[in-house]
Amino acid sequence: MHEPAHPPKSALRLLTVEAMRRVDAAAIEAGTPGFALMQRAGAAVAERALTIGGERILVLCGPGNNGGDGFVAARLLAEAGRAVELRLLGDRDTLTSDAGLAAAEWTGPVGPAEAPLPDCDLIVDALFGAGLSRDLDGAARTMVEAVNASGRPVLAVDVPSGLDGDTGQIRGVAVEARETVTFVALKPGHLLQPGRSLCGAITLADIGTGPAALADGLEGAPSLFRNAPGLWTLPALSAASHKYTRGHALVLSGPAYKTGAARLAARGALRVGAGLVTVASPASALPENAAQLTAIMLRPCETADDLDDILVDDRLNALLLGPGLGIGPATCAFVAVAASAGRALVLDADALTSFRSEVRTLARHIRDGETRAVLTPHEGEFARLFSGTEAVAEGLAKPERAARAAHLAGAVVVLKGADTVIAAPDGRIAINDHGAPHLATAGSGDVLGGLICGLLAQGMAPFEAACAGVWLHGDAGLRHGPGLIAEDLSEWMPAVLRGLA
Repeated sequence: MHEPAHPPKSALRLLTVEAMRRVDAAAIEAGTPGFALMQRAGAAVAERALTIGGERILVLCGPGNNGGDGFVAARLLAEAGRAVELRLLGDRDTLTSDAGLAAAEWTGPVGPAEAPLPDCDLIVDALFGAGLSRDLDGAARTMVEAVNASGRPVLAVDVPSGLDGDTGQIRGVAVEARETVTFVALKPGHLLQPGRSLCGAITLADIGTGPAALADGLEGAPSLFRNAPGLWTLPALSAASHKYTRGHALVLSGPAYKTGAARLAARGALRVGAGLVTVASPASALPENAAQLTAIMLRPCETADDLDDILVDDRLNALLLGPGLGIGPATCAFVAVAASAGRALVLDADALTSFRSEVRTLARHIRDGETRAVLTPHEGEFARLFSGTEAVAEGLAKPERAARAAHLAGAVVVLKGADTVIAAPDGRIAINDHGAPHLATAGSGDVLGGLICGLLAQGMAPFEAACAGVWLHGDAGLRHGPGLIAEDLSEWMPAVLRGLA
């Protein structure tokens, strides 16, 4: 996507379809004609199409404003000397309002949607925008299937046709675009899968709606953000900093032969900047951990009572429980003690599955301890933990599931995946698109938990620490690329952090 390296927080807001409608309405109310907005949108599409290149361009227009953008783009491309062929889904005579005005300015022929696609260098998809409210069928479905079967590069207008702009889900069938041009702000569907994969590279165009209209559109809208630097700020060091001012993270380890996950997490916490990190494990696992840890300290810890004794030291200000810890009552007891201590807390893996269908019990521990907690489930752990609650109701989009879960648990929820969603109990939601498929490897999530714990130890608030940890984790995956294993992620942190400095 074409954007500054560190956009301001205001530039990271995501617009729902309804919020985008309000932005357009506010801009028009303030004196900008809707047709002027359409002309600017069409011009942005034409500019991108010219950059992509190709002499023969097929423009596919739908019956609404998205089609109007397509008519404008077609006219400008023809004026630029390209051989443009235009197809319309529907009857030209029924086009009204701004789309009708745009169609009237197109002097070339208008072909029927049913005709076979001609040979071309580029297809501009202006059939349907982000506000599509039904599954595609009939001629529209046939048209989209023909586009996908053609093998030609596609430039989509707003979103690939057939994509739900709010959820990223496919409405029956959707165009597979190489690039997408959208306007004013990204929509959730640009970042959520499978929408993210269908959009290709995204260009965000300013069409002159203005900041006042954007503010009107966002009033009362969900607090949705794209996760990126600017949404959060990493802890800063000063000349007076020392290891104790940078926090002390404690990671609980499983028993012998199940210690690797805790070590991965602990190294992540140390590399991201925690001043001290301790791994606490059963005595039988101490030699195994000691053989592979140097800068990370060790403590014996057999039971929840032992953890309670360890936490008498209030310098241990951030805890991570779950990776390799084991599933069952003993882990539930560890979590209860950790939550009652009132420290920053990350719960992952076995610490979540141990509370299968008992999220309200977990929430009570978090609430009673006034704990700043972050939960980091993947989809399977999420389903187990929130089983039977409104967070797993059928048909909910991923951000809504995460938001309901955060409210239920009284904690920040990191719902992991290719489109990781971070949700806070106060309603803030961030969608992460900064990562690589190479992160899908054993132990990757353990490192993520450690990164978040290390940031919490340094004083970051839970939502910001979770967002930053997810982004840093993704950046390491992007920098390494193929061949990545979990051990590599922590070793990329110096380069990742230098890149943000």
